[in-house]
Amino acid sequence: MKNVYFLSDAHLGSLAIKHGRTQERRLVRFLDSIKNKASAVYLLGDMFDFWYEYKYVVPKGYTRFLGKLSELTDMGVEVHFFTGNHDIWAYEYLEKECGVILHKSAITTEIGDKVFFLAHGDGLGDKDRKFKFISRVFHNRLCQKMFSALHPRWGMSFGLNWAKHSRLKRVGGIEPAYMGEEKEYLVCFSKDYIKTHDNIDYFLFGHRHIALDLILSKKSRMLILGDWIRLFTYAVYDGEHLFLEHYVEGDTQP
Repeated sequence: MKNVYFLSDAHLGSLAIKHGRTQERRLVRFLDSIKNKASAVYLLGDMFDFWYEYKYVVPKGYTRFLGKLSELTDMGVEVHFFTGNHDIWAYEYLEKECGVILHKSAITTEIGDKVFFLAHGDGLGDKDRKFKFISRVFHNRLCQKMFSALHPRWGMSFGLNWAKHSRLKRVGGIEPAYMGEEKEYLVCFSKDYIKTHDNIDYFLFGHRHIALDLILSKKSRMLILGDWIRLFTYAVYDGEHLFLEHYVEGDTQP
């Protein structure tokens, strides 16, 4: 079988990221380098820092990235797009115009002879009440309709600046480093989940912006995919083995 690739957290368009066009081009070059080797690409959330589709308007920018997604799907490569907590508001545009398969929640799927649990990761095992409240507001259909009534000039500005503030309030704009098995909520979630779902071979998440490859049991393993802001990491499954890799310009790795 051809390779299957997994990546997340590019946060394209972020006002907190300098040289965003360079970042987008690097991501596009990576996707171009794998297009003939891939049977599927899974984008596990927060590919955009803020994405909101109005009925007749989509966000400005991202033309290189969206064009590359369209090229991949036109070639017959499956592109799975998971919404994260920054790009919740994806509706029909990415599916109809770019041909992606849209996922709004976690999925369990068989790839080759392995079972994968795939999710962005926000809210899984996280007990932060403030985050859960904000998430409920963002997912509320009435709130979404009210936001849609705003002119895109104001709505997009509000969303992008909210996301910028959220990132910059962290020290150096960087997510906390790995906190250990007992404190990482995605690790805790996965360990708890396999107690009742012992068929899972691999858990893959985004969201945390750290690169982590952890053995959970004799059968199960979990990966946190890092990001495409500082780390430029991704996972690749070749039908037998799953690897966590770092993209280096001009590299010829699988």
